[in-house]
Amino acid sequence: MTTMRRRPTDERGLTLIEMLVALVVFSAVLAGALAFLRAQGRSFSLGSQRVAMLQNGRFAIDLLEKDLRTAGAGAPDIQPPLIYLGASVLAFNANYLTNTPGDVFAVYYNPDAVTGSTAAMTKAERITLPMTSFAYPDTSYVEAGINSNAETITFWFVDDSGTARTDDFVLYRQINNLTPELVSRNLLQTPGVPFFRYHRIAMVAGNPTLTQVVNASLPWQHTVPVHLALADTGAVSRIDSVRAVQVSFTVTNGLTGTAERQRALSRFMRLPNVGLANKKTCGDEPILGVGLTATWNPVAGGVDLAWNAAVDETGGEKDVQRYVIWRRLNTELAFGDPHLSIPPAGQPVYGYTDTDVVSGSAYIYGLAAQDCTPLTSTRVESFQVNIP
Repeated sequence: MTTMRRRPTDERGLTLIEMLVALVVFSAVLAGALAFLRAQGRSFSLGSQRVAMLQNGRFAIDLLEKDLRTAGAGAPDIQPPLIYLGASVLAFNANYLTNTPGDVFAVYYNPDAVTGSTAAMTKAERITLPMTSFAYPDTSYVEAGINSNAETITFWFVDDSGTARTDDFVLYRQINNLTPELVSRNLLQTPGVPFFRYHRIAMVAGNPTLTQVVNASLPWQHTVPVHLALADTGAVSRIDSVRAVQVSFTVTNGLTGTAERQRALSRFMRLPNVGLANKKTCGDEPILGVGLTATWNPVAGGVDLAWNAAVDETGGEKDVQRYVIWRRLNTELAFGDPHLSIPPAGQPVYGYTDTDVVSGSAYIYGLAAQDCTPLTSTRVESFQVNIP
């Protein structure tokens, strides 16, 4: 019997030199990967900071513009639209907010608006405007026994004491004498540029021209208690000539040194409601004197509403300030909040097409004229109109 022997296989492993070379190569690859990941992480963090910085600045700019465009809206003539204009503080009046359903005079409706934020302060509630020595109001603005619904809104930039920096600011907003709310921080003053600059209507070569207010002349204040009174003329009434505000600041990411990022922002904001004359007096409730027709318009895909001008728009007391339109389903027993309002335009006949309708529904519309008291005429209703 023959016995076969198996030759031993080659079981040699890595040498020490080979292991060292492999470790060096692996370490180099790992170091490169970690450097790449760190760079990606820094880049992502920097991008997030830039986005947050821009969102912070855009929010402040957008809020300022949204509020400033309402300056003077809904305020009676005796109440000044602009109160105080400074390089870092501005204050104005506007019927900005209401918590009363159906109040078509306010710019915005919020049923949860807190008490004290939807009407003008009285003289007994006088406050000193933030960052100033100016006390306001100096009178109570009452018309026909009713306190004005135009509240006071104040914006101001002030040094931010909550950071280690000494050159950053925070923006605050306050309604009447309520607790101020913080709008934005990590803001710097753009070098050589004030936070607020103002532009006014001035006569240049006999033509009304928008010119910038000289910064050295600020602040401007409304010092006459009653707006448009005989004493509210000449030099003391120059604040009423302002028609635009330019807001400028530099927003940062809140960091310092090489990690800091900055972006200068500026926006020109017009004041479309300043300088408009409201009706000074309102008497009895307006007389509408006409009916309302509602007809389905298949071409427009909506309901055509038509009515004649109210009796008190072009005659009588001539105090109609808007036509208020309501709408309800035929299954509803009463009208809710107004559907829309349309200002008078001196037309003999008015019309509006309501395209926000649902197929298969049936609607009934209501119409009334409203004056500046505000009093509303007797509401008239249309016949039911069916939507195919």
